[in-house]
Amino acid sequence: MKELDRIRKQFAKDRYATETTGIEITEVDENFARVELELDERHYNALGNVMGGVLFTMADFAFAVATNSGDESCVTLGSHISFLRSTRGKHLTAVAECVKKGRSTSFYQVKVVDEFGKVIAQAATDGYILGE
Repeated sequence: MKELDRIRKQFAKDRYATETTGIEITEVDENFARVELELDERHYNALGNVMGGVLFTMADFAFAVATNSGDESCVTLGSHISFLRSTRGKHLTAVAECVKKGRSTSFYQVKVVDEFGKVIAQAATDGYILGE
């Protein structure tokens, strides 16, 4: 089985991100993940904007995939997200990249961008590495 298929199967257990929200894992490498989402009517709030919870779920899921796709397990210690602009279009991508990884903690930056390449939100997440 290909690595991406194995990781998709592993993270299918995260039903809120994959089933409820509809996020798909599209790329994984060491300490890196890209997830994508096609927006539909369930993703919008009463003002007609994409819910902040959708953007946070994408960022959190990208972090989880990037940090838990290898031999180690990691949990979130803390996360901060800034919502920078309204979403345009119908497609979002979240990319998680490791900035620093130590023996017991890690720090990741996650950007959520729209289909026009505009950064919609940016998250900073600290992780605690549980080990193998």
